[in-house]
Amino acid sequence: MKIDFANLQYQYQLYKDEIDEAIHGVLDKSNYIMGEEIKELEDSLKVFTESSNAITCGSGTDALLLSLMALDIKEGDEIITTPFTFIATAETIALVGAIPVFVDIDSKTYNIDPSKIEEKITNKTKAIMPVSLYGQPAELDKIQDIANKYNLKVIIDGAQSFGATYKGKTDSNLGTISITSFFPAKPLGCFGDGGAVFTNDEELATKIKSLRIHGQSKRYHHKYIGLGARLDTIQAAVLNVKLKHYKKDLVLRQEVASRYTKVLESKELITPYISKDSTSAFAQYSIRVKNRDKLQQKLKGLNIPTAVHYPIPLHLQECFTYLGYEKGSFPISELVSQEILSLPMNPYVSDEEIEYISKQFL
Repeated sequence: MKIDFANLQYQYQLYKDEIDEAIHGVLDKSNYIMGEEIKELEDSLKVFTESSNAITCGSGTDALLLSLMALDIKEGDEIITTPFTFIATAETIALVGAIPVFVDIDSKTYNIDPSKIEEKITNKTKAIMPVSLYGQPAELDKIQDIANKYNLKVIIDGAQSFGATYKGKTDSNLGTISITSFFPAKPLGCFGDGGAVFTNDEELATKIKSLRIHGQSKRYHHKYIGLGARLDTIQAAVLNVKLKHYKKDLVLRQEVASRYTKVLESKELITPYISKDSTSAFAQYSIRVKNRDKLQQKLKGLNIPTAVHYPIPLHLQECFTYLGYEKGSFPISELVSQEILSLPMNPYVSDEEIEYISKQFL
């Protein structure tokens, strides 16, 4: 048996006629930049998330950068976030000259631990950036309460969690600003890079729309220093098709995760914990195991692909040595990074494949 990790080709074949027609519609019109498919997608994203504004952009990284720029985060400002995430979370903070201030994670959800945030707040703190890791939102009520107490902004890095909910709301409709990524392997992915920013603040939305097109207020009139961070029209066309099927695909992801957990929970490993307040988009199905390297090699030999999200916490990455952290600074993040292992996850993982995978865990 050969198992596909993300099964992107299978999904394309499912929706091939619709996707090909949508792409050729763009080709026929040659409206490659900011074509009408962009507005169609943004309108649909607003309906899906119930957020007042959905602003598409070139990637999830662009979305984070645009959010920080819109909030006027500058050199010397501090942003509290997690060290257990993809580098873009903290990288964008550093790119605007601000300082990532890390807080260790909860040992069950692997999201930022709200109980450890308040002690890291200083007079330089401007925002908290929780990550909805593996598809599950953090404890956003507790985080928002802390933000309100100290007059801080909340930027939700929902790159992995589009469609997930916290207390009945999508995390795209919470915080000051929320972002997502449409990278191909994400739960809702396009055929290249793509992202979106969500906010219920009209002033911020207007600024972000300007920032993504080089700070223009109108053509060749530049109010801000901005970016070339637009989503390509072809990617919007692909997403317009895939979004129509997304609720179904999201349910299938959750069903795959449930089947995984059912067959793996009796094994000597830790399966994902989903809070009673949340649902997960299951961008990954990540377990914790001992002797990970040995197990990965065994699974690879059996044509079972795996991945590690993420092997080195950000505070131990070479690019962040200037922050002064060291091994032992965030023990839970460090432990999880040594044990975490992602199994094949997509809406189409079959019962037979799950059974085959589970049999390899003795």
